[in-house]
Amino acid sequence: MNKFPIHPSNPERICWGCEKMCPAGDMACGNGTIRTPHPEELLGKDWLEWLEAHEHEGSERWSQA
Repeated sequence: MNKFPIHPSNPERICWGCEKMCPAGDMACGNGTIRTPHPEELLGKDWLEWLEAHEHEGSERWSQA
């Protein structure tokens, strides 16, 4: 499995839907008809910090139950 890039230079060129990371115009996995965007395209440059904060918040919520 390839290491998942945190800040790819051209995320729009790749489908991020599975570990194959196919070119956007040649998706081999059949994972839908459009490419899956990189988290940076959806959440911005600080997507990893956002994810870590929400994961931490979620784990605190479950530990209090």
